[in-house]
Amino acid sequence: MITQLASSDNYPIIIQISPIFDMTDEQFFELCQLNRDYRFEKTAKGELMIMSPTGSETGNRNFNLLVQLGNWIEKGGTGIGFDSSTGFILPNGATRSPDAAWIKGEKGFILDLTKIW
Repeated sequence: MITQLASSDNYPIIIQISPIFDMTDEQFFELCQLNRDYRFEKTAKGELMIMSPTGSETGNRNFNLLVQLGNWIEKGGTGIGFDSSTGFILPNGATRSPDAAWIKGEKGFILDLTKIW
């Protein structure tokens, strides 16, 4: 039998590492690569967030959102989409992984991937 977590259990664990240790974007990427079973995000204040898995209701809603976003992108050809496993380095220094993302661009445009991994 499979048991799903209740949605109230989906809070991240937040670990304060700054100012003792200021993790660079490269070090954060390495941490994520070494611990692929975990979902990490980093706040602008340098806090490390360990994200818990979603419950079945949220997972289904995210899946449907991605299907709709993907269909819209394919139809319009005005950009590219990303799922929740993509990390974005934001202007404030945070690294976040949204449930779904879209970056506008004309068909055939080249995306600078230095702030996406």
